[in-house]
Amino acid sequence: MSNNTDVVVIGGGYAGVMAANRLTQRDDVTVTVINPRSVFVPRLRLHQLVGGTHDAVVDYTEVLAEGVRLVVDSVTRIDAAERSVTLTNGDSIGYDYLIYAVGSGSTGPRVPGAAEFAYPIATLEAAQRVRSVLFDTPLAAAVTVVGGGPTGIETAAELAEQGRAVTLVCGGVVGPYLHPRARRTARKYLAELGVSVLEGPDTSVTTVTRDAVELSDGRTLASKITIWTAGFGVPDLAASSGLRTDTAGRLLTDETLTSLDDERIVAAGDSSAPSDLPFRMSAYAAGCLGAHAADTVLNRIAGERSAPIDLSFAAMCISFGRRAGIFQLAHKDDAAMRLYFSGLAGKKLKEMSCAFSVKHLVTEARKPGSHSWPKDGKHRPALLRAQRGDTAAPVA
Repeated sequence: MSNNTDVVVIGGGYAGVMAANRLTQRDDVTVTVINPRSVFVPRLRLHQLVGGTHDAVVDYTEVLAEGVRLVVDSVTRIDAAERSVTLTNGDSIGYDYLIYAVGSGSTGPRVPGAAEFAYPIATLEAAQRVRSVLFDTPLAAAVTVVGGGPTGIETAAELAEQGRAVTLVCGGVVGPYLHPRARRTARKYLAELGVSVLEGPDTSVTTVTRDAVELSDGRTLASKITIWTAGFGVPDLAASSGLRTDTAGRLLTDETLTSLDDERIVAAGDSSAPSDLPFRMSAYAAGCLGAHAADTVLNRIAGERSAPIDLSFAAMCISFGRRAGIFQLAHKDDAAMRLYFSGLAGKKLKEMSCAFSVKHLVTEARKPGSHSWPKDGKHRPALLRAQRGDTAAPVA
């Protein structure tokens, strides 16, 4: 009888690659990553792909540990009872443990006309399509970017820096995560680039047509190209496989990232919802959750107790084209501080963060088990107690 343990990782993004690399600490663990693409996509660069300043791909030989098997395909179903996954080509792969790291994208817009006439950029293929459309569109053509989060801001800035006429429609405030002081700086940078920013509750998009965008306040904006960055969505693989999910479709887990339905399934990254209190979508969180998911599996193989996830946040950063950025410092509970770096310093810190998001994977591939991250130990336990309605004082 073989003592080897087979672990399948669904998803080759930040979380999946980190988990796969970390699992190679044990020689008796065989790791298979299933991913629909043959290249790693650093999603932090997709707005640059749209703007033509980065190709947003990295070869897996650079980030994936030697010995990890890569299967280029998609999983259509998880059979927890049989411990196997089914691929689009009809083949099945068995596992002893499964790490669910399918990632996220933009949710399918429900606004009339958006599915037909707006362009998402949450995937490599979608961003490449937008880049191709822009290449064939005159610089003077009106471009509307929908969504005031980091992706929307960065995409609008990247295109405006090229001289395009860009309107950023927020449907709320621009950069809602940012401290109000940093938000004022963000507005200044966008104005300097020539981006028209529409904020407030009356700026929600109600209809998208081939050549225009209609807003809830009744305005109609000319828009030759409409880019959709708003919303959050995850693949429905977990739900369609009979596993419990939250309302957004993320796999429900306990605090060790183990599925509530099966201790052989562990989740990581944007597609996980530990205790129905998911972490903010970010490459940083995805990498940390991927490492923790691997630790949970390794502890279970060794017959040891798995620890609850403990993660604190340090910052969030946004680029404004190639010449400026904002590096927003955060409290451990992910609330924005008053302190932030802007201008050239913000740009350099943003670029460093993008580079390190990949470098951490490379380091883990070469030295599995080395990745570490700042802990909190205070704010998440408080959230969990509040969720349970437990008002008792924490144990010292």
